[in-house]
Amino acid sequence: MTVVLVHGNPETDAIWGPLVAALGRDDVVRLSPPGFGAPVPADFPMTHLAYRDWLETELERFDTPVDLVGHDWGGGHVINAVMHRPELVRSWASDVLGILHPDYVWHDMAQVWQTPEAGEELVEVMIGGSVQDRATQLAGLGIPEGVAAELAVAQGPEMGRAILALYRSATQPAMADAGRSLGNAAARPGLSLLATEDTYVGSDELRRDAAARAGARTVVLGGLGHWWMLQDPARAAQVLTDFWSSLA
Repeated sequence: MTVVLVHGNPETDAIWGPLVAALGRDDVVRLSPPGFGAPVPADFPMTHLAYRDWLETELERFDTPVDLVGHDWGGGHVINAVMHRPELVRSWASDVLGILHPDYVWHDMAQVWQTPEAGEELVEVMIGGSVQDRATQLAGLGIPEGVAAELAVAQGPEMGRAILALYRSATQPAMADAGRSLGNAAARPGLSLLATEDTYVGSDELRRDAAARAGARTVVLGGLGHWWMLQDPARAAQVLTDFWSSLA
């Protein structure tokens, strides 16, 4: 069964490297959303619904349903796609289910991105410096230096535009409205990856409640933060492998 990994912001598929190595299998595919390590088509609006449709189109290319895993906005694209087209997957996993809870409030940086002018200024700070400047900023967030360097090379004006368009399309109540369809995701086995030190995606309570509404199991990644797949790839690989094995 093919495993498909989808990353988020401000990332490329480099974040999955250690996890792919830990999984030790040759049927893992990494998909890069437009603007985040892949070119943006001329007519692509970069909204959360456009990314959902992009992911569905990519999944249609596989001969059989896949085991789909998403991180950060990749996790948002995953759950949006599964709520809309569950038949495209055998199973799904996401680490951001809390953003679909009606009580979720976007984190401070997201709210800046969603604000005209302030968002543009913040993006310029993020991507306007040298590659080394960007790598240093990313390493300061806890991303290993080697991966941070790879991400920094890919960051530029196109990613900046994608960040602003995506987050502005998701200004509340957009995510709360989308969350009304969480029950649709229960059509396929789901896994909520709850990294206890991740401060971007809602409280543990919101994440657990959203997972229950989606019919998903919750697995707790105690002591891990937003980039759990980089902090402890062996543990992450075991959690995912155990989930997939339980479906056989």
